[in-house]
Amino acid sequence: MISVAHQAKDASGTRRPAGRSTSGQRLIVLLAALFLASACATPIGAVHGNRQEVYRSLTSNILSAGELSASTQQELRRLGLAERFEEEPEAVLAELRDSGSELSPDRLFALAELSFAYADKSHQPEYFLAASVYAYAYLLPAKRADAPRPVDPRNRLAADLYNLGLTFGLKTPDGNLVVLETGQRPLPFGTLELTVNPKEFLWGGYRLNTFVPVAEFEVRGLRNRYRQAGIGVPLAASLTPAGEGASVEAARKRIPPRLKVSVTAFVRIENVEEGIESGTVRGRVELYPTDEATTVQVGGVKVPLEEEPTATLAYLLEGSPVWETELGGFLSPQRQVLSGDGLFMLHPYQPGRIPVVLIHGTASSPARWAEMLNELDNDPVVRERVQFWLFTYNTSNPILLSANLLREALEKAVADLDPDGRDPAMRRMVLIGHSQGGLLARLMVTDSGTRFWNNVSKVPLSELKVTPEQHELLEGTFFFKPLPFVSRVIFIATPHRGSFRATGFVLDIVRWLVTLPVKLVRDFGDLVQQNPDAIVSRDALKRMPTAVDNMSPGNPFIKALSSSPIAPGVKVNSIVAVLGEGPLTSLGDSVVRYDSAHLESAQSEKVVRSSHSTQGEPATIEEVRRILREQVSGK
Repeated sequence: MISVAHQAKDASGTRRPAGRSTSGQRLIVLLAALFLASACATPIGAVHGNRQEVYRSLTSNILSAGELSASTQQELRRLGLAERFEEEPEAVLAELRDSGSELSPDRLFALAELSFAYADKSHQPEYFLAASVYAYAYLLPAKRADAPRPVDPRNRLAADLYNLGLTFGLKTPDGNLVVLETGQRPLPFGTLELTVNPKEFLWGGYRLNTFVPVAEFEVRGLRNRYRQAGIGVPLAASLTPAGEGASVEAARKRIPPRLKVSVTAFVRIENVEEGIESGTVRGRVELYPTDEATTVQVGGVKVPLEEEPTATLAYLLEGSPVWETELGGFLSPQRQVLSGDGLFMLHPYQPGRIPVVLIHGTASSPARWAEMLNELDNDPVVRERVQFWLFTYNTSNPILLSANLLREALEKAVADLDPDGRDPAMRRMVLIGHSQGGLLARLMVTDSGTRFWNNVSKVPLSELKVTPEQHELLEGTFFFKPLPFVSRVIFIATPHRGSFRATGFVLDIVRWLVTLPVKLVRDFGDLVQQNPDAIVSRDALKRMPTAVDNMSPGNPFIKALSSSPIAPGVKVNSIVAVLGEGPLTSLGDSVVRYDSAHLESAQSEKVVRSSHSTQGEPATIEEVRRILREQVSGK
């Protein structure tokens, strides 16, 4: 008989030796596994990881990933506060601040990010403002010796915490606007006392107001989003008229009242270290339009301002009525495209900067220059030496009539802005015209003589039976002299010899659809009736021609214009768009053929592969950039 103490059965009924129990085997296996594991990985060590994951863990932060940065987590873990912050964030923030004195850069940075993180969850604006105050103290300490190292990766995040902390801390309850007013704002540890200088809110005869934060806007329709990383809150400001008097009226005369102005709000904290300690922080609100300043001086150091010009431009054009003027202004030109004479500016006149006037084409609007403006107005060389103006007009009106309006507007602008001729840059004006706009630009540098008049009358203007007002209009419409202040013209897809689209069925449809201004048609009819023997062809003039008539190949106007030489001394550059492959003379852009857009007298010709609306294409913009850089360099 076998003793139970020496022998037992396993689960299958097989007998096994008594001291080799199942639990003993498991213990042996566990010990072996632990031994093997300890041989593979020590409690502390480092191994190669995935590059993207390692970089992400080192650079993620509360703004980019919704989690605290490695630096702030390090500060919390060092003090044993990581878990407690999740449960008692306000108490931990108060403990980290303590008395507010002698806060190290590491502590200030952690306070800034932790305050923002808590504000983002609790939606308490005082913590957003606290984040901004702490970030300011970290970035711009009173003692330069305490300033962070230039290559410290926390600097960019601290600037963003300052910018966004102010943005959300000063927002209206609905979150749509930022309020920049004198007054007190609560902080978790005291009060932020803000002061505003109303004079800093004046711009071009207007007062800047209704500030919309644009940093979080999504931009569409523009190829590039230009922004300058820096400090401050980027805003789009609206305008209201400010002040009276001739000088003020002149300043805002050509600034559209619906314009949105790119500005940066900077809150200069005058006692940041003392304020954090005492609980009373004093800040002065400063407002900087992007066209006037790109940096701010703090403690003798030049600091870049945060700027979002592209976002502001896109916001200006979002739902803008300017889009409605394109086809609407073409079909019914009696509708005013814009108030005034059609010449307007996006910035107040800046002496010393060369005016560059952009003139759009048929059934178009100034909005179609947005892509080019976005690129060129953010070019550092061009921006500092050029000011962009835009001209808009009813594009179905006779071209000579529109050209007369352009000439009058340019002459008036020069007389108003530089009456004494003291600004040499004003005498180096550049005109850039697309399509029909190029024909208007050409008339500004053309001595037409009597070519256009001879097309409609066989007697001198002085012998016609017309009123003084009609005489003045006819003289301005049919007789052109070069403007002395225009030094260069850039033609873009311009039909110098007409457009093949302005013929046959298309021309008939346009004539049927377009309604010319009633007064213009009536005055034209009266002129024909009063001077029946002076008209060259009664059949040709039985109806007033539209701009599309004028651009029809073989039309007397386009033939007379193409035979009129451009004034000596005017620099001419040409950009021609073509589609397809083959000899250039056989190509076109679907509206204008190469042979019509080509000018033998041009100093340069750039052929781009594009459709007719080429003013927003990269190759076209780069050529204009090259030419304008040449212009500002004096070449």
